[in-house]
Formats: sequence, structure tokens, C-alpha cells
Amino acid sequence: MAPRPPRGLVQALLWGVSLFLSLPGPIWLQPSPPPQSSPPPEPHPCHTCRALVDSFNKGLERTIRDNFGGGNTAWEEEKLSKYKDSETRLVEVLEGVCSKSDFECHRLLELSEELVESWWFHKQQEAPDLFQWLCSDSLKLCCPSGTFGPSCLPCPGGTERPCSGYGQCEGEGTRGGSGHCDCQAGYGGEACGQCGLGYFEAERNASHLVCSACFGPCARCSGPEESNCLQCKKGWALHHLKCVDIDECGTERANCGADQFCVNTEGSYECRDCAKACLGCMGAGPGRCKKCSPGYQQVGSKCLDVDECETEVCPGENEQCENTEGGYRCVCAEGYKQMEGICVKEQIPESAGFFSEMTEDELVVLQQMFFGVIICALATLAAKGDLVFTAIFIGAVAAMTGYWLSERSDRVLEGFIKGR
Repeated sequence: MAPRPPRGLVQALLWGVSLFLSLPGPIWLQPSPPPQSSPPPEPHPCHTCRALVDSFNKGLERTIRDNFGGGNTAWEEEKLSKYKDSETRLVEVLEGVCSKSDFECHRLLELSEELVESWWFHKQQEAPDLFQWLCSDSLKLCCPSGTFGPSCLPCPGGTERPCSGYGQCEGEGTRGGSGHCDCQAGYGGEACGQCGLGYFEAERNASHLVCSACFGPCARCSGPEESNCLQCKKGWALHHLKCVDIDECGTERANCGADQFCVNTEGSYECRDCAKACLGCMGAGPGRCKKCSPGYQQVGSKCLDVDECETEVCPGENEQCENTEGGYRCVCAEGYKQMEGICVKEQIPESAGFFSEMTEDELVVLQQMFFGVIICALATLAAKGDLVFTAIFIGAVAAMTGYWLSERSDRVLEGFIKGR
């Protein structure tokens, strides 16, 4: 059940303000939820292993000058072992290898912890490269540079310069990937050793290839000039070693809808909608129509709107016609409104006066106030502006006004809210 407003002007205003402040803010002021982004793809296990080894090596550099720190380093190194190769140092390094949020690193470290301990105590001398020993030889997660896949096959272009140095070999250095070369812009071929579509060989020697762009519409060319074209891109035709735009709108190559027309562009074309007045067209505007749409008529070379309101088309009583583009609508005449399918005259409510809702008791009080004001005014005039009588007059007027408003406050507030 909704709370009722208190009686009295001041209390009602305070109640309204407190109710407004308790409402939730407008929707445009409320914070919008953060956009939900897709989780990042999991890194390849080889990349995780490489990051783990890099972090391990940084830990070794960080602790290279440390010692046991027990107060008697000489005795500890004599009885235990050198800190450099001790289990204490290994534990300190491993504790900082993975960040708290790197789940993949922690999982890999848990799987390979025994291997790391074996390398630390027994394999360092014969296999100083931890990455090669752990990630490639033991866990078989990685391949040597320039190779890819389960068998570590060489990338196209060879292991020394995969993809001829102008692309990226997919899966290089890992036990995954296809070995496909993703060539840089301007280069192509299986090993990125050729110039790609729209480029020509500007320079080439035994180790390097420089590819430069052909003239705009040329797909293959012998140089950068417009007249060096050997093959054209789609939408162009070769003519005397130059590429000329094909006008698809003048051929059967364009494929536009029945209510569309064709516009030729460089190397292509566009289909644009006919004007509303047209049933099929040959261009833009009502002057290029093949036929006129219903509601339009041929006037000269254009299809123009028919004004249906020139004839009697609205049979309803108190209705009038309103012409629209390509049609019309029937609306109620001024001073009438639609009700249950017919136009009826609008009833304009008579404006009520401020005193029209007063009760008889309130009228009596108002009359008494009026006569009281007259008497006080006459007394003040008779006293020729005496301060005592003036003060009595003002006090009497204020008292009577306050009494009358206290009786009328609820009605005054209600009338104000209703716009009276």
C-alpha cells in the first residue's frame, strides 16, 4: 500500500522531497555494466615453458650474490654445500618463478618440478641450457628455431631464414602449427620468396628481395607506371598495357533488383533504390521512372503525387482529408477527436474560480477577515499613522490571514498541484 502524504503545506512538501530522493536515479545516471569480453586464448605450452625458464633464469641472476644468511656462512658452506648450487637457493628461485595469477605456469611447474630438481643437482654441467633440456628434450613441448610440428620439421625457406625472412612460419619453435608462411604485405609464394599480387620486383639478389606496388588497378606489372600493367584486377580490362574500368551498368554484369538502378564505380558498381514515385527506374529521381507507383501520375517526364483530397474521399461525418506522399489519410476536423471510430466534438471544461469550491463556513471567515481589515485600516487612518495602531493593524491582518490559510492549506495545496 502506498504511503499517504501528511496534511499541511510544509509537511507535504518535505514528504515529497524525501520521497523523490529515495527513488533510484534515472537510468542514464546509473553505471552501466562492464562489457563482457571473451577470455583470451590459452598460450601454447611451449610459450608457457619458455616464460617459466626465463623467469627461472632471472631468479638465478637475482640470487647470484646471496648466501645462506644464517650468521656462519663459512661453516654452512663447509658442512652443507655451496649456496650457489644448494637446495636453499633452488627453493628461493622456484618460489618466485610464477605470478599468483598465472595458472598455466603453476600447472606446468607442478608437472616438471622433479625434472627441474634433477637438472639442478645432476644435469647442469652437461646441459647448461635449461630451455633446451626441459622444454625441447624432456617435455617435448618446443622445437628449435626455424622448425615446427611434432617432428620439428623445417619451415618453408629453411631453418636459417624461415619464410625467406619476409613472413611468419605458423607454429615455429613449437610442436604444433601447420608451417604455413604468413607473408608480409607485398610478398607471396609458399616461402614468401616472390612478389605478391599488385607488386613487382624492384630489386633482387641472392639474399634479398624488394617488392614495390604496381599502379592502382594492375594485378601484375613490370614497373610502377600506368602503362606497365600485365594483368588487371577484377572490374578492369587490359587495353594497350593499361587497365581500363569496365562499365558493368552498360553490360549484363550488373545484378540489381527490380526497384533499383545501377551506378558505375571504379572497378565495380553500386545498386541504389529508385524514387518512391517509381515502379522500376533508369536512374535517380522521379524523372527517370519506367512506370509510376500507385498514388502518382505521369506529368510530362516525371511521376508526381496525386492529390486525392481534391475529390470527396473521406465519407465520415466531421472528417477531413489530409494528402500524403503517394496517398492520403482521413482525420477529424478541428475541434473534434476520434472516439470509437467516429469524430465527436471535444468538450472544453469550464475553468473553475479560486473560490468556487469554498464551503459556507470558509466564506463566513473570509467575510469576517474583510470587515476586520476595513475596521483596522480606518482606525489607523484616524490615529494619523500612530505606530501603535499601525502595529495592531498589521498584526490583525496577519492573524486573520494565517487563520484562514490554516483552514484552507490542504485545499490550496491540492488546487496548486492540479494546476488551478
